[in-house]
Amino acid sequence: MQNSKSYRNYVLLLLMVVYIFNFIDRQILVILQESIKTELGLSDKQLGLLSGFTFAIFYVVCGIPIARWADRYNRVNIVSVSVALWSGMTALSGFAANFFQLLAARIGVGIGEAGGSPPSHSIISDYFPHRERGRAMSVYSIGIYIGILVGFLVGGWIDQFFGWRMAFLVVGLPGILLAIIVKLTLREPLRGQMDEGDHSAVTDSHIMTDLKRLWSLRSFRYAAFGAGFNAFLGYGSLNFMPSFVIRIYDVPVGLVGTYLALIAGLAGAAGVYAGGHISDHLGKKDDRWSYWVPGLSTLGAGVFAFPMMLTGQEYVMWGIYILVTLCQAMFLGPTIAMAHALVGPRYRALSSSVLFFVLNIIGLGLGPLTVGAISDALAPSFGVDSIRWAILSTALAAFIGAALYFNAARFVRADLRSGETQIENPIEQRP
Repeated sequence: MQNSKSYRNYVLLLLMVVYIFNFIDRQILVILQESIKTELGLSDKQLGLLSGFTFAIFYVVCGIPIARWADRYNRVNIVSVSVALWSGMTALSGFAANFFQLLAARIGVGIGEAGGSPPSHSIISDYFPHRERGRAMSVYSIGIYIGILVGFLVGGWIDQFFGWRMAFLVVGLPGILLAIIVKLTLREPLRGQMDEGDHSAVTDSHIMTDLKRLWSLRSFRYAAFGAGFNAFLGYGSLNFMPSFVIRIYDVPVGLVGTYLALIAGLAGAAGVYAGGHISDHLGKKDDRWSYWVPGLSTLGAGVFAFPMMLTGQEYVMWGIYILVTLCQAMFLGPTIAMAHALVGPRYRALSSSVLFFVLNIIGLGLGPLTVGAISDALAPSFGVDSIRWAILSTALAAFIGAALYFNAARFVRADLRSGETQIENPIEQRP
């Protein structure tokens, strides 16, 4: 029963719902930030700190030790507690009276969400075989874009009619129920059950030893930074798109939320699924496609970002934004799946946490903060148009990300031959 196809699909669907709530609670601040800025008197840089840097720091710092626990203890319990924590802190955000209270609540959300993805990735890899993991990880990652869709759509209209505080409460409280469902219905799988060999033994290697060996895999290292620069474009542009559209095109916040929800949600979901499906299909002939697909799609996102931001026509901008979102989303499924292929079952949560450490420091941490800082710096000279040039600067990161992915593809075959032995058997390799 636990390994039946129907139950495996239920696990994938439930964890995708967890990821949906993860991104609703993470991105709800983005659609609310203009109202929050007005009421609390914040700058764009402070908005960047709230929606990006501060959240990312606590997310990534807590992510690695939580992933270490997930590689050794019950992953279902970790996911359940994490959902309850980040949902409760999202609800508390609605009671913030100043910048520092809201910052503290966002820190709590970041700590809670640190325990979401790495254990979930590890669970999925123990329910799906290697050649199906790219698709499975992409289905899971669709939760990002459904979460953005729901967060923008619900948050935008609630903000317009009931205020930003009510929006935090409405999206935060249901997560407590979801945490209970996860605990009661999700079964902890046997580690490595979809892989050859016996992976039941727990190694006694030190975490720094495991991190060093993981980081020695050149394809993993280049891909992690490639993902980070891709996310720099994604988070940097997405987190300020509501402000850009409201300031430049004078569109009401509810309508902005609707447009962004449909575009970021549907095009993003299509892109992330396509990335996993295409890389799985082409990867049967050549493993390098797991990095070539993200490299090409990241390059495409960077190219399309220029006409998107430079056009003066609102609906042309929305049309090109669909292409940018579609391309930018394709990287995640193949990147996670290959990270898990490079290591053994006992190190999958760790590999995900390190990948997300780099991705979120560069993308979520520096992307919105950089856009906010550039917008503030250019405002005296460019006025309201400063945000246009600030968002456009993120496109340059996509070209760096694409180059890093292509470089990762050069080493992936050799790392696949050496990676699992190097990571999975640390005791035997000690001098």
